[in-house]
Amino acid sequence: MTIANPTIAAIATAPGRGGVGVIRLSGKDLLPLAHSLSGGKTPVPRRALYTDFIDEHGQAIDNGLLLYFAAPASFTGEDVLELQGHGGPVVMQMLLQRCLQLGARLAEPGEFTKRAFLNNKLDLAQAESVADLIDASSQSAARMALRSLKGAFSQHIHILVDELITLRMLVEATLDFPEEDIDFLQAADAAGKLAHIRGQLAQVLAGAEQGALLREGMNVVLVGAPNVGKSSLLNALAGDEVAIVTDIAGTTRDTVREMITLDGVPVHIIDTAGLRDTDDVVERIGIERSHKAVQEADVALILVDPREGLNRKTQAILDTLPESLPKIEIHNKIDLHGGAARHVSRETMASGSLSVHSTATELIALSAKTGAGLDLLKQALLKQVGWQGESEGLFLARRRHLNALQAAQTELDNAILCAPQQIELLAEHLRLAQLALSEITGEFSADDLLGVIFSRFCIGK
Repeated sequence: MTIANPTIAAIATAPGRGGVGVIRLSGKDLLPLAHSLSGGKTPVPRRALYTDFIDEHGQAIDNGLLLYFAAPASFTGEDVLELQGHGGPVVMQMLLQRCLQLGARLAEPGEFTKRAFLNNKLDLAQAESVADLIDASSQSAARMALRSLKGAFSQHIHILVDELITLRMLVEATLDFPEEDIDFLQAADAAGKLAHIRGQLAQVLAGAEQGALLREGMNVVLVGAPNVGKSSLLNALAGDEVAIVTDIAGTTRDTVREMITLDGVPVHIIDTAGLRDTDDVVERIGIERSHKAVQEADVALILVDPREGLNRKTQAILDTLPESLPKIEIHNKIDLHGGAARHVSRETMASGSLSVHSTATELIALSAKTGAGLDLLKQALLKQVGWQGESEGLFLARRRHLNALQAAQTELDNAILCAPQQIELLAEHLRLAQLALSEITGEFSADDLLGVIFSRFCIGK
């Protein structure tokens, strides 16, 4: 153990009581520490040692398994110890305090994974996927996070970077030897190589956008006049009574949030308080929160009573929505007037077959009470956000990854525009594209970025 790289320790299992609790340590030369913890026993690498865990007075704190992973064959690339004891919070704290007495310090959030990254056991995209796997909100998200952890995303980035490096070498050769008769760029089909890289990047970006959608999900707001059936629709989509339903206008006095999954995609549904003028202080606060939720939404569901159509109140609500926000008009309560569940596209509406005067892109008639037409709505929501379904080639991605890919795409677009006489500019755009891609895997990254990323991990990971 050194001051520059101290031994770290943390409880790696979730808080609370359980059959087994795990304390993880990482550092240099941990055999003496293991010797003290076990009362003089020496563990064999990668072989479980059943032992008592001893305090400073030689008394047993707990008994369980001690696992020793010798550097560099460990998760962090350092010596790693795992103490697997009984999962009581008091016992875990006693064991942790004993580790701290022996010279370890308490690990920071994400510090184990950060050390794995710094010791080249994982690249940055793989390190982030550790947290994504833990936080996965659906089976599809978990599968994609595991693919990223195994390097599926990183492999795509490495291929792009390698091809960019090859192209940059050709460009730099032309700059370094302008007097040569051989046109390096033309002879090596540099333009074709650049177009190929641009096409590959577009495919990776498309996959990353799908992965980001699976990780982050979409935000859907239910908007409409009071007592039009927003709470009933939320309950129907969630499959549970998460919102109070009455015939009294203004029952929902605050935003109600529920998360469901559609084809593996997390959907955050927000039932807004009825957007109306009111003198009720509590209800007014709920309406203000509703306006904020609308501004952050990906899709808005506009609920309309088909017997009334777009009345003055509903139209006033529509006028407050952002023009760019995709909208699906919902005709609820078809069970009350004998209507049939149906989906009508905007093109059909515009043809005059259906008289609808709104900015919605499509219309769905359904019954939240009976469930008729709910499948049509679920399919429309997935289509609105561009979900194409899970495939073997997809991987989980973050907004940071999308930004880097889009930056690289912009640089390649600029590189394509460079004429043969603008070799210096071409070289610079290629360099910037490579730097943007390298930020994804951490081959080039600022220290402050690393701090932000790993601070959001769990302690013990």
